[in-house]
Amino acid sequence: YYIYSIYFISKNTISAKGEPILKIIISNQSELPIYAQIKEQIKDQILNGQISEGTVLPSIRKLARELGCSVITTSRAYSDLEAEGFIASAQGRGSVVLSQNNSLLREQYLKRIEEDLSGAIRTARLIDLSEEELLAMAKTLWETQ
Repeated sequence: YYIYSIYFISKNTISAKGEPILKIIISNQSELPIYAQIKEQIKDQILNGQISEGTVLPSIRKLARELGCSVITTSRAYSDLEAEGFIASAQGRGSVVLSQNNSLLREQYLKRIEEDLSGAIRTARLIDLSEEELLAMAKTLWETQ
């Protein structure tokens, strides 16, 4: 069976559409440890623009309480996010999402693009799509997005 913890920030953090800004779903069936599940979900929401610059994340203790996990677990997730340049933490002030113009965040975007392009290239090779055909597809998509 599956056990899930779902956490939504709701206090003063509702988007213009009326939706909670931070959504975290924890599964004990995941291959990722809990801290990595938390970190990856927050990182994805920052990269996708669901959590905007300047958003104050819940305290490490509050998030741990709401998710039903250890403070050490949430502390590790926040520490990793800070090391990767997604958030800045200050004792007594909490953790704040950094600007998307941050150079470390740009590196994360570039890494994501490279991974997506690598997957597209692997798929193209599976069906013997030429480089020219793939580039033409990419150009068409670029112009229509």
